[in-house]
Parts: sequence; structure tokens; C-alpha cells
Amino acid sequence: MKRVVRGEPAQIVHELERWMADHPGVPVDTARTSLYTAAELYDTCLEPGGTYDASLDARAYAWSRAPRTRPAALARALHDHAVDLALDSWIQGRHLVGVMGGHRIERGHPAYAEAARLGAALGAGQVVATGGGPGAMEAANLGARFAARPGDLDGALAMLAEAPSYHPSIDRWVHRAFEVLDRYPDDTDTLGIPTWHYGHEPPNVFATAIAKYFRNSTREATLLEVCDAGIVFLPGLGGTVQEIFQDACENYYATEESVAPMVLVGAAYWTEELPAWPLLRAIARGRPMEEHVHLVESVEDAVNLIVSVT
Repeated sequence: MKRVVRGEPAQIVHELERWMADHPGVPVDTARTSLYTAAELYDTCLEPGGTYDASLDARAYAWSRAPRTRPAALARALHDHAVDLALDSWIQGRHLVGVMGGHRIERGHPAYAEAARLGAALGAGQVVATGGGPGAMEAANLGARFAARPGDLDGALAMLAEAPSYHPSIDRWVHRAFEVLDRYPDDTDTLGIPTWHYGHEPPNVFATAIAKYFRNSTREATLLEVCDAGIVFLPGLGGTVQEIFQDACENYYATEESVAPMVLVGAAYWTEELPAWPLLRAIARGRPMEEHVHLVESVEDAVNLIVSVT
């Protein structure tokens, strides 16, 4: 699936530059050339006595919630365009497999450990990409970081379980994650694509590269498009279902060589509890995507399937 990035008209850039000069409080660099890191977004959290409320991530979210003006909207658009360009550069030479799933899964829950083991197994051969948030997304990014050292994953999971959620304290949740990284340092590539649209959900720190957008529609489309090696869908609710059928729509109209695998994990969940699978299978029938949509029982089945078709 080829992504198209449009150029920057000179007059738009000029207008923004004039506005930026009069509004020095914009917290983000609208012309950045690289993706974010967790340390950058959580800058103040890493300082003695620092808190999340003063961090770049929190300040950008607060700024995004301010009353809209045309120049401010332009600043956000150009920021997202800059992230687009940085992401296009970052993915060159990499094959990405997506992991989607529920954001509410807490550390210490068996489903969190399962998502982490999925990330570790997939990360051994591909770059794992997620929506960059908490829950299953964090777990998959975490697991991917341990792809080269899976024996240490249980220790990391045990440490994280002591701060199971970003409620009531984002600071404790974040600090515990950085403590895991300090104890188990590893630079295995893994990507997170979160959004300030859901700024009340902090980004996880385990993605080595973070493409954070203001506009959620851009973020959603981008996340699906970059996953050329396919997407694994773990149990989830509204957001996960949206991603399933947004991905299905793209595959429905794609040529056969452009279709990437879609793997839903949990037969009972996707056929009985939240029956997305029958509809997905009906949509795929007779289309090039039909042979590329799968329902499996376990994360091990999902890994074996992704490995066999990529």
C-alpha cells in the first residue's frame, strides 16, 4: 500500500512562520525531521522531581485542546506532515507487522502477557508497529523490545505489574516503564503511532520510534498503511473493531499483490462475544483479500501464520 505525501506550498509555510513568530508558546516543532522518542515526550518525567503534567506530551495535548484558530490548525497540520515525512524515511528498508488490541488491558493481566509474547515472537522477524498507547499496544511494543532476549520478558512483566495502570498516576506508570528499560536495555526497533486526539491515554515508552499525530484520522490511516507484513487483531472493542473494518476496506479495493494478511486472534471472541469475523468473512468473499483473512485461536497460531506468508 503506497503512501502519498504532498509537498508544502511556500505560501502556507510563510504564513505559518509569521504566525509562529507571534505565538512562541507552540510546544511542538512543526518542521521536525525525526520521529519522537519516549525520552523526548516524557522529558520532565526523567528529571528529579519532574512530573508528567509538565512534559512535552502533556503540554502538546493541552495546546491541542485550546480553541481552534486557522494558524493553530495550520501548525498542527504541518507538524503532522513533518511526522509523515519522518515516518516515510524511518520505514525504508523495514517490514512492519501491526498488532491491534484493547487499550484497557492492565499490566499483570494474562492478556497483557499474551500480547507481549506475541510482540516478542513477531519482533524476531519483523518490526512490530502498534497504536502506541497503553494496554495491548504497550505489551506488543514491550515484547518486541525483548525479541532478541525473550528469556528476560517474564522479569520485565513482573516489574510492570507493580504499576498496572496509568490510573490513578501516570507518573508511577511511566517511571516503572523507564525502570524496566534501565534494567533491560535493548534497541530492537519497534514503532508506536499514537495521537493527541486521545491525549488522556499516555503513549507507552517501549516503542523505540514514536510517530505521534494531532489528527487521529491521519494516524489511523497511516498505522494501517505502513503494516505491509500484515496485522494481528487481538480482542478489543470500539477502536479495534474500527481498525479491522478500515483495514478490510483498504484490502477490499486493493489488487491481490497489495493485500496484507489480517489475522483475528480468539475464535470465540470474534464469532460470539463480538462477532466481527462473520461480517469480515462475508465482505472478503469473492475478493482478492479472501485468502488473506484468517481467524486463529492463539497468538502462537497468529505468529506461525504471519511467518508462513511473509
